Amino acid sequence: MFDCVLPTRNGRNSYAFTANGPLRLRNSAHQRDDGPIEPGCDCYACGHFSRGAIRHFFFAAEMLGPVLVSVHNMRFYQRLMADLRLAIQEGRFDQFRGDDPRCRLGPSADADEAQTRALD
Repeated sequence: MFDCVLPTRNGRNSYAFTANGPLRLRNSAHQRDDGPIEPGCDCYACGHFSRGAIRHFFFAAEMLGPVLVSVHNMRFYQRLMADLRLAIQEGRFDQFRGDDPRCRLGPSADADEAQTRALD
């Protein structure tokens, strides 16, 4: 994670990470959306641009679109890691892992278990 292209590669392709799951900002649902990528996010992109504007940047081939989504994705992971570190320091990692929606963004435990059984 600390030397990973995931946030920027996905950002360049209009794929934004949020606590409620990923957003594909090229989708037409965001065409007239005046909200930020993620409500409550403190990144520059969320504070200054709407989903609709960012979507427009992608379709106009403006580099600002990929840059803004990459900035957002980097901040998403910075916040996640800071919250994770705090949970570890406070001895509540298991609670954090179970309660925080960002911890459910990847494959489910059921999918991991099914894959492990398939490999056996």
